[in-house]
Amino acid sequence: MDYLVIYLHGFLSSPQSLKATQTIEFVKKHYPELHMEVPQLANYPEQAANIVEDIIKQYPDKKLRFIGSSLGGYLSTYMREKYSGKAVLVNPAVKPYELLLSYLGNHVNPNTGEPFILEQAHIAELKALEVNTINDPQNYWVLLQTADETLDYRQAESKYQGCKMTIEQGGDHSFQDFQRFLPDIFRFLLQD
Repeated sequence: MDYLVIYLHGFLSSPQSLKATQTIEFVKKHYPELHMEVPQLANYPEQAANIVEDIIKQYPDKKLRFIGSSLGGYLSTYMREKYSGKAVLVNPAVKPYELLLSYLGNHVNPNTGEPFILEQAHIAELKALEVNTINDPQNYWVLLQTADETLDYRQAESKYQGCKMTIEQGGDHSFQDFQRFLPDIFRFLLQD
């Protein structure tokens, strides 16, 4: 297939997250010929963006497709706007540079065990990845659950106006029962 699907996990998450593993299993079963990358993103924004761009450079002839959860949705928006393609965003972060101010200091990634220190410079890195204007809204699908305990879904509802959008009452930040959307997500992504 001519597509490269890149799944981008959220802050303090990993390719072992439930949504990532559900997506990997779905692709193995239904689209075994599809090329998919699910990188472990760095804990720092600029390094995370570099990891994604390095993957993109390895596949210059592929049509890019992104699935991004939370902070991965923010990063997916940046990459889609820079490189084109399509993106499915799951409870995407809209202003993570505000949210993560309360996370400054020492952390350990619970999935990798890697210690790291979040500093003001990393907030600036996040701000540098912000997309102010969504071009080609038809190339986005935004999935939101209103009871997201981490992010106010209304920020994404406002930012992604004009995009395909599914807003479910209830749920949580992990996006409950995500796997039921996988058939439709890949139908959306794998059409030009």
